[in-house]
Amino acid sequence: MKILIVVNNHIERRDLAYKIELMGYETLTAADGDEGFAIWRLEGPRIVITSELNPGLSGLELCRRIRAVEGSRYTYIMILTGNDDTQAIVDALDSGADNYLTKPFSFGELKAKISVGERIVEIESRDTVIFAISKLVESRDYETGHHLERMRHYTQLIAEYLYTNHIYREQVTPSFVDNIYLTSPLHDIGKVGIPDHILLKTDRLDDQEWEIMKTHTIIGHDTLMATCHHQLKTDYLQMGAEIALSHHEKWDGTGYPRGLAGDAIPLSARIVAIADVYDALVSKRVYKNAYPHGVSRAIILNSSGKHFDPVIVDAFRTLEKKFVEIHQRYK
Repeated sequence: MKILIVVNNHIERRDLAYKIELMGYETLTAADGDEGFAIWRLEGPRIVITSELNPGLSGLELCRRIRAVEGSRYTYIMILTGNDDTQAIVDALDSGADNYLTKPFSFGELKAKISVGERIVEIESRDTVIFAISKLVESRDYETGHHLERMRHYTQLIAEYLYTNHIYREQVTPSFVDNIYLTSPLHDIGKVGIPDHILLKTDRLDDQEWEIMKTHTIIGHDTLMATCHHQLKTDYLQMGAEIALSHHEKWDGTGYPRGLAGDAIPLSARIVAIADVYDALVSKRVYKNAYPHGVSRAIILNSSGKHFDPVIVDAFRTLEKKFVEIHQRYK
């Protein structure tokens, strides 16, 4: 990740770059605001630290200039100032700055404020990636769009229930809940690699076709893991990859692609499995009519300890009315 430093004082600029590079970031440096703006246009750093007073464009003017032309790719900007006057801080924020550093500052303060910027940039990148990939899945089948919307709400509902009731407490954190909401729509991303004559076939698949269909789990996993290498933080994509790979595994070990059983199946995939099957049961598909909720419920409950984690089935039993509400809302 690149951080642009726009500071007139050579020693101060070199010292700041050294400290930031110790944190593991790549630095770009400029001695004045005009040079800084030119570098920003050329290199596209996601974080800029600029002195309030610079030759050419001042720090506040540089901030305004970036905001005027940055488009949808957000830049996190910090103003470096020796003035702790309230009005100076207000002016910095009014110019479009996100944060400020008052000299002298500690290494810890610098690191903490850069981390804030990184988190904000990462959130934007994360949501863009999820949206783009989800639309790719949706492009294969109109009904998929509604299915993906329901999936994220089903899985969030179960994850929040587990968190609130301290079930699987070592795994289910607020971050887990957020990530499964984001990434559960990616469970079938690998189907983009399945030929239409198999994916959209209305009759039963033959043995050879079924083996090809099952590879969507591996295609999805490999696609998302490859994407991980191009993102700032990848815990959400790693969860998406494990869901894509393992959401067809079964509690008793008879699923695919690896025949995992019990707790060896990632918890995120066990949650997605029950949500995916429920939605398939209550929805009309090219190969079947929709089943009533009561029939679908019975199938889920009878599969406890066989297809599904019994703990997740118990959560489903408690939440079933909300499952019905979600299906009706996004029908």
